[in-house]
Amino acid sequence: MNSFINLLLLVMSMPTLLFSVFVGFDLPIDFLNTTGERLYYSNEIYLGLGLVILIIGLRRSIRRWMGVSMVKQVTKFVWNQPISKERQVRVFVYNSLEGAVFLSLAFAHWFLTSAAVFVLLVYLLLAIDSFLFVIINKSKFRVGLSSKAILVADREVLLIYLNGLRKVSVSQQTIYFDYTENLQLSFPTDCIEASEKTAFFAALEGQIDRNRVLFQHTK
Repeated sequence: MNSFINLLLLVMSMPTLLFSVFVGFDLPIDFLNTTGERLYYSNEIYLGLGLVILIIGLRRSIRRWMGVSMVKQVTKFVWNQPISKERQVRVFVYNSLEGAVFLSLAFAHWFLTSAAVFVLLVYLLLAIDSFLFVIINKSKFRVGLSSKAILVADREVLLIYLNGLRKVSVSQQTIYFDYTENLQLSFPTDCIEASEKTAFFAALEGQIDRNRVLFQHTK
């Protein structure tokens, strides 16, 4: 999910930045017989682009905050542990880089043109959210297993339901969950501390019918 949202943000950020280049440097737009600075409805264009970026970013932010809020309610899970230390470091680094990119985009628009003030504010908001998310929740990122689903909540939220499960298998650094109708979900094994993997699989086996679900390479 996080990679897909990042791709959407990138898709929206590139034309938005390009638009600011045309407006800021007053470059000619031949097919409209005008220049960037004289372009009609530029404020409306910035408003539309900024709103789309804001909606995409807020949707991810709300999902992440809600995921952390849910998984830290330890008593609602049959097994619940913090993510591995290796994963914690990666989450901190990636979120910091994410925030730095948003800050860079904000300053780029500020440097190019004052007309992009709304887009600038959107990027600043997303940058602040990225930094606050990892600072406030740095000790709250966890993996939880309930009778109905597995929830992984750190910089992204992974929800894997147990209903309809047919096979659980491990290949290299990934746990795969195969369902009916050829559906397959997965999450990386580095979410779980190495010393907790045996307990995790034991708890998982206790929540499902072993006569219907095949466990492969999970020992």
